[in-house]
Parts: sequence; C-alpha cells; structure tokens
Amino acid sequence: MEISNLTKNRIKEYLNKGTRFDGRELTEFRDISIETGISNKAEGSARVKIGKTEVLAGVKMSISEPYADGPEDGTMMVTVELLPLSSPNYELGPPKFKAIELGRITDRGIRHSGFIDFKKLCIEEGKKVWTIFIDIYSINDNGNLVDASAIAAVAALRDAKIPVINEETGRVKFGEWTEERLPLVMEKNPINITFSKIGNSIIIDPISEEEDSAESRVSVGLITYDKKVMISSIQNGEPTEFGIDELGKIFDKAEEMYLKLGKDVNNKIEEAIKRNNKK
Repeated sequence: MEISNLTKNRIKEYLNKGTRFDGRELTEFRDISIETGISNKAEGSARVKIGKTEVLAGVKMSISEPYADGPEDGTMMVTVELLPLSSPNYELGPPKFKAIELGRITDRGIRHSGFIDFKKLCIEEGKKVWTIFIDIYSINDNGNLVDASAIAAVAALRDAKIPVINEETGRVKFGEWTEERLPLVMEKNPINITFSKIGNSIIIDPISEEEDSAESRVSVGLITYDKKVMISSIQNGEPTEFGIDELGKIFDKAEEMYLKLGKDVNNKIEEAIKRNNKK
C-alpha cells in the first residue's frame, strides 16, 4: 500500500527539523534483538528484530559438485521469501524483484566479506564440496528488511554446525550434526548498513513510511580487516543516485557506525548462542 503525498510531505518536514516520527535521530537504529537456535531441523537458525521488523533465517547444507572455476571451494545460495503475513504488499507466488534484490544484497555482503572460508568446505577437490543454503523469511515488515536480513543470515551462520554424512550413501543424515562449526573468519564479522535519502536528509534504519518516501537508497557492507574497517560491498537500490559528496559522507558515517553497531550486533549474537547452548 502506497502512502499518501501528505504523509510524505510530513516526513520531509520532520526530517528537515532533524527529527523523525518515532523520535529517533536521523542516523539512529531502533532496538535490535537476536535469538539463535530457533529451529531444531536446520543446521543453524536465527530470529532478528529491528524495532517491529522481524525476520527468520535458516541454514541448511548439502553435498554437491563444485563450480568449474572453483574446484576447491564450497558454494552458497541465499533466498528470501516475503511472506504475505508480514505486509499487505506481498503475495504468494514466484519471488518478486524485492525478494531477489534482498537475497543478492545479503549474499554479496557475506560472500565478499571473506566471512566464510569456502576452501575449508571442500570435501574432495573437484568432486564434492559443501553447499550452504541460507533461507530468509519476513515475519513483519516495518521497514529495513535489508539490514535485518543481513544480520539474521550472519547469526544463523554463527549458530550452524556441520551435518553428519552417511558413510554408506555419502549423503547428509537429516537432523544429525557433528560438533564442528562452519569455518568462519570471525574477525571479518560483516555488517550491512543501508542509507536512504528523503528530500535533503539521509537516514538509516527507516520505518515503512520513511522507506516508501525515499528517493535513493544505498546498502554498504562493512567488515574488519587487519584491524581496519573496510567496505566489502555496495548496492544502490533506487533509480535516483546519490551525489559524489553525499556518498563520501555516507561512507564516513558507515565506518563510524560500524564500530558501534558491529560490536553491539556481535555481542548480541554471542549472548544468543550462549543462551541457546544452556537449553
């Protein structure tokens, strides 16, 4: 459902005064909560809430042939399903552009960060590797599914264990896992921060009404590499582009926010895993 021009104008007026409908500052995230181990069928799983926005992510693994250009590398696939229960804008059926775009942004943020050591997912060079499937589901869309999906995918990967292989069939034993975790490079903990432009203002973590009012959007994937904050991926999401000066300010702000947000998210994932292990 599209919001009215009156609502869009009111949002711009609020932002021009340096405030938002919910009282946050322009570059302030809503509260983030993270749970892991929510599924007893998946290799890893997580539930992430950013304000009222909620997503679930699950990790499954199977054995497959590697790609010809990477005979020693495991593979990964990310899919997103926008459930009708999460928004009146979504319908059942084949994935629409928004779902495909969300999957690509999440995939790039993880793949290009170096967070997963794909070479350690090789079972037999040129013949057998682990394939990681990350499935993300929207439960409630109140804006910023992009960053919520990225956090949920990382949390589910952190929660995941390698499944047991049936020695006779060479296939995965459904519902059985080893104690071995996924080969993750923990110092490269990826975070995605999405910036939206409304009028003359640039904000982060928009609610639905703000998201529908945005003229431009860019998602910036960040990691820590050699104790420095690095940009690992960039994805423009709207037809109107940012100016060079605006992008410079966005990249500076993204680096500044990563130092705080990245630490906060990392701590919450660790706490969630500890709680889950005590069950």
